[in-house]
Amino acid sequence: MKFFVAYVVIICFITLLMMAYDKKQARKGGRRIPERTLFLLSAIGGALGGIVGMRIWRHKTKHTSFVIGLPALLVVQLMAVYWFMK
Repeated sequence: MKFFVAYVVIICFITLLMMAYDKKQARKGGRRIPERTLFLLSAIGGALGGIVGMRIWRHKTKHTSFVIGLPALLVVQLMAVYWFMK
């Protein structure tokens, strides 16, 4: 259980940092992180970090796949946690 909690915290933090980095790169016209990568990080457990990053830096808020997809992923992840904890 400790491993699982540590994994989720770490992947959420990584996703949050990647969102911040991508926003910084977008502002200065630098090399960006592919949307696929950001979405994949969210899908493997970092949905909460992605949502927080979207809100803090107002990043990817015009992309329907992120605005709807990340909360949907978070719901699926929370349901999976509930199911495994039963």
